[in-house]
Parts: sequence; structure tokens; C-alpha cells
Amino acid sequence: MIRSYNIEDERLVECHPAFARVAWFAAPDEDEQRVLIHHHGLDEHTLHSTLDPDEQARIEIEPNHRAVIFKVPRNHVPGGDLEFKVTSVGFFLFADLLIVVSAEEPAPFSGRPFSRIGRPEEVMLKLINASISLFRTHLQIIARVSEDLSEKISSSMENRYLLQLFDLEKSLVYYLNAMSSNSALLEKMRHLGQQMLRSPEDREFLDDIIIENYQCFKQARMYSNILSSMTAARASIVNNNLNILMKRLNIVTIGIMIPTLVVSTFSMNVAIPLQKNDYAFWIILGLSVISLIGVLGVWRYFRRDPL
Repeated sequence: MIRSYNIEDERLVECHPAFARVAWFAAPDEDEQRVLIHHHGLDEHTLHSTLDPDEQARIEIEPNHRAVIFKVPRNHVPGGDLEFKVTSVGFFLFADLLIVVSAEEPAPFSGRPFSRIGRPEEVMLKLINASISLFRTHLQIIARVSEDLSEKISSSMENRYLLQLFDLEKSLVYYLNAMSSNSALLEKMRHLGQQMLRSPEDREFLDDIIIENYQCFKQARMYSNILSSMTAARASIVNNNLNILMKRLNIVTIGIMIPTLVVSTFSMNVAIPLQKNDYAFWIILGLSVISLIGVLGVWRYFRRDPL
């Protein structure tokens, strides 16, 4: 899918491809990839790298354009699994044209961040800044979900919540790797200076983006350290809850076994005491109750923690 935009009154508006200053190729098919390679002169390997979610962030300086591969968080569907993943997006910056290649549908250019736009380079920087904000939003979601899972694990005897916690921990590892790769890319963009960004305002905006990315990276690292240090303790809580349940079941089993032994003893098909007693049934029933009370009394005397 191809969407073309022009810059009018400091805003991005959809237009005919011939007048586009920003072109977004979302999940390009083979025909669209051939257009990018043969018509716009994009390197085939670099183009395929933008569609590879495992590709590291990097910059390629070509004779007629600059290629930037940036790591962004994938769109997370509420109600699905708890694994947050990352993907890649490619920015191909020409003299007066920005081509964006991504594996997912483009987000609408709306809201305050895209209210004042004057250059294609500024569009690229604002998209990068928006992806960092999305990283931060996902981190806040991960923090809230991990707190909810912690409360459920405290009374759970299943591994379901613990496995979901492992998914969150793995997601933070993906995010840390992506932010670290993006940090190196942003530093290289600042080092290139005018070769990468011609406007002083864009280079100043880049400095702000570097600070935002660093703060987001520190936040993700803090969440990852907390989650990693608490995972083992939460796994122990699940095991301890299961041990408590097994202890209770053992007590119930023993409590039922002793009265069963009493009743079974007086049910044998041989000569036994009380077999001619008119109150034999009630006497045996009383012995069963007394034996059960005795077992419970012994258990309460020796137990170390409350039932």
C-alpha cells in the first residue's frame, strides 16, 4: 500500500504521487519493491533490511539519498498475548522527498506533534520521536500488567501467570536491545551533522530526541532489573502455594484414613467384639469420631503455620 503526502500550510495532506514530498510504502509487494529499487534507486539489500524485524538500526549514505533503519515497537493488540515485539522501519531521505518503508500500516499524521512541519527531514525526526513515545507508553503498560500479575501470583498455584510474567521479561529484553541500537544510530546522525540534517533546527531537535531515547532506555532497564529480580521470588511463591495445598490434602487424607481403619476393623467377617451389642453401631461411630478428633489434635499440636 502506498500513501503520498504533500506539505501544505505546515501540515501533511494526502496528494497525488507526482506531488508527494513524503511517500509511505506499507508492506510493499513485489511490484512496489521494484518501483523503489529501479525508479527511486534504493539498494535492494537495504530495502529488504527495513522489512526484517531482526535487523539492527543503522545509517547508509548513498550518492543520492540517506537511508536510516530505525527500530520501532510493533502495534500491540489488547486482549492478545503479553509479548511486546519490535520491528524495523526505513527512512530514505532524498533532497526533497522522504520515503518511509514499513511492515505495518502507517499511523495517521495527526495531533500536535505533526501540526507544524516544514521539511521532509522534520517528518522523519517526528516519526522517530513518536516511536520513542510509543516505547514509553508500552513500558507503562508492562509495569501495570506486571503489578496485576504479581497480585494474582501471590494466591495462584498455576504457572499461567508466571509464564505471562516471563513474556513481559522477554519483551523488555527486546526493547532494551532496540533502544540500544537506536541510541547508536542517533549518535551517528548527530556526528554526521549537516551531511545528515541540513537545518540547525532539525539538529537541535535531534539532540532532544537523543535525550528522550536515553531516558526511555533507563526506564526500560529499571523495569527489566526489577522484573528479573522478582521473577525467581514469584516462582517460589507459586511452589510454596502448591506445597501448602499438598499439605492440606495430606492432612485430609490422613484424617479420613484413621476412621476408615476403625470401621474396616469392625467390618471383618470374623468373630469380633461388640458384634452382639445392641449399641455396636453407635459405639463404632463414636470411635471413628474420636480417632478423627485425635488426628486433628495431634496435627494442630505439631503444625508450624496456620491452615
